[in-house]
Amino acid sequence: MKQSPTDTAKSDPDYEKRHFKFEGCFNFRDIGGYVGTAGKTVAWGQYLRSGRQDRMTEADLARVAQLKINTQIDLRREEEVSSQGRGPLSSLGASYIFNSVLTDHTISNLNRETGITGTRYLGYLQYDLAPWQRLFTLLSDPSNYPVLVHCTAGKDRTGVTTALILSVLGVDRSVIEADFVLTNREVERQVTFVENGPGIPRGMSREAFVYAAGVREDAMDVFLKGLDERYGGPTDFLRSIGIDDSVQQSMRDILLTDESEDVGDPAGD
Repeated sequence: MKQSPTDTAKSDPDYEKRHFKFEGCFNFRDIGGYVGTAGKTVAWGQYLRSGRQDRMTEADLARVAQLKINTQIDLRREEEVSSQGRGPLSSLGASYIFNSVLTDHTISNLNRETGITGTRYLGYLQYDLAPWQRLFTLLSDPSNYPVLVHCTAGKDRTGVTTALILSVLGVDRSVIEADFVLTNREVERQVTFVENGPGIPRGMSREAFVYAAGVREDAMDVFLKGLDERYGGPTDFLRSIGIDDSVQQSMRDILLTDESEDVGDPAGD
């Protein structure tokens, strides 16, 4: 019997600080507080990651408005945006940037593999590099911050993006992997929301849906080791697509701070 990711999710004492428990939006987190290059700390409230926001409640909207998100970078495909909508952030003043990192051609090739794995994540980078070039160029521009990066579930495409930027910031690999697995802390609540709302997909059990909604604990390790083998590491991969040292340094200048103040969620629980 396969093990549910929620049974083995790694604990993180910072989870409650970095996680936003919205009523109708899931897997919404801040990457602030992690230790990066030269002992500097990742700034709170600047890089946020999440799943779709179109089901946010009025209470959610009041809370997310306090984050003053300046730019929404949407990694979903066109059909996902069409069926789910952009969400409410534009109405709150955020600029919307569509930057799908998976094309139909990419999906067709990736579907030859089974399951959402670290090997599949490596495939995200194999077929069309232009969206990744645009994405990290956007993330090197201070005028775009505070930024929200998201896909539909906020775990795979968003997880890969976040792992790459945390690598640029010099965050320890074990921390990057632990941050990735935090997705599994949200799965039961998300599945209950779907079960009580639109409903679990026909023909799928709750157990199977829980498993599908989570991430495999070894996926990020496989992904990062794959980058080591193919490119020399995550930052070398980015250099190979034109995100050179000056661009990466810009990300560090934006997102790393000497201040260690514990800010956490400014909107409260």
